[in-house]
Amino acid sequence: MKKYFFPLLTSLALISISCNNNTDDKKETSMKEPVIKTEAITYSAENIKDSLVMDGYIAWDSSITGKRPVVLVVHEWWGMNDYIKRRVRDLASLGYLAMAVDFYGNNKRADNPTDAEKLAGPFYMNPLMAQARFDAALNVVRKYELADTSKIAAIGYCFGGTQVLNMANLGEDLVGVVSFHGGLQVVTPDKAKLKAQVLVCHGGADPFVPAEQVAQFRKQMDSIGAKYTFKVYDGATHAFSNPDATATGEKFKIPISYNPAADTASWNDMKTFFGTIFK
Repeated sequence: MKKYFFPLLTSLALISISCNNNTDDKKETSMKEPVIKTEAITYSAENIKDSLVMDGYIAWDSSITGKRPVVLVVHEWWGMNDYIKRRVRDLASLGYLAMAVDFYGNNKRADNPTDAEKLAGPFYMNPLMAQARFDAALNVVRKYELADTSKIAAIGYCFGGTQVLNMANLGEDLVGVVSFHGGLQVVTPDKAKLKAQVLVCHGGADPFVPAEQVAQFRKQMDSIGAKYTFKVYDGATHAFSNPDATATGEKFKIPISYNPAADTASWNDMKTFFGTIFK
């Protein structure tokens, strides 16, 4: 029997090496870094009477293949800027096809609160105008080969948070929306229209969204049995997710500031929410 012993050991060793190599390959695959591709586009919409050219920004991870859920991102009242583009890339690194939505169009941006209020105000007053801008972006991203059009969500920041809540309440075909420190004076929810699940990420010390507004929002959502989650981050004020907020608040003497803990917690809450709605 001895003459078979050493060949047997050699075979076992080869098998062990092979198994270990396979394990290493699997680890290497699972730890693959995202390769983020971005595309700046312009788009318009037939249902908008005024001559508008909107700037879109799209990102995806090219290291993975196949269709993936879509997340639309609506900017703060400043308009399309680098902060929103960074959030789009962050979403792409999570495996989504993400697109920044330009509500203002024609390269309109604001660098001070007075101009920002002028740009944002009409959309608060006329949610249907906002819906036309949102639909223009939605029609663009749906045409992407990577888009899983059965799984589309939207997130928004401040002004954008209000807008995505309005889009949900107006009956947009979305599986979910997330509002980060958005205002809560929104279109009255209608059980017959609201399809999306809702996550609200709210700063507990936000002076722009008082307790009465929070109570009214929750009362309306509860009255129709809406599927929503309301997260409150203690001590966080308006614009808590934007690292530039503190400097901006000091510059213009407005009560906004960055809160790293709330930023991280709300982003993680969003990821958990997406894990549920995109199943």
